[in-house]
Amino acid sequence: MARRWVGHHSTVKTAVIAVLGGLLTLAGIALLVLPGPGFVLVAAGLAVLATRFSWAKKPLDYAKDKAQEGVQEVAKSPWRAAGAVLAALVLVGLGVLTLAGVDLPFLNAFTAVVLILSGLFLVGTVVFARRQEKQEQARAHRPAGPRGTAGAHRAAPRGD
Repeated sequence: MARRWVGHHSTVKTAVIAVLGGLLTLAGIALLVLPGPGFVLVAAGLAVLATRFSWAKKPLDYAKDKAQEGVQEVAKSPWRAAGAVLAALVLVGLGVLTLAGVDLPFLNAFTAVVLILSGLFLVGTVVFARRQEKQEQARAHRPAGPRGTAGAHRAAPRGD
């Protein structure tokens, strides 16, 4: 007769969440001083941890605010966006070189994969931020709607 472990599934799930959330958070902390989306990864790691651990919810709120501030800064400045994309390309390039067999100091296959993922994540963040900024600018330049519509521009109804 097979023995069933009560709560085994729950314990494994908690351990996986703790490891994944911890790794994302630690990678984000490292990227606070390295080029990359530090607070975005910290927020992602804390979000994973907050699904199982209530203590992670308070620092998650702080990290979300900081990540949003960073995204807004990149969105508003084309120079910052260009710098971030350039840094992302350098990260991806270093990772690809390492995986291709070029011996670079302090890099191994694991760090190469982290660099590539960080670079791709950073490019995605910049693209998202720039799109959001363009949408907000387009909204700000829309003509005001008729009175009583709270400024919403609506097409006139067709008389059929």
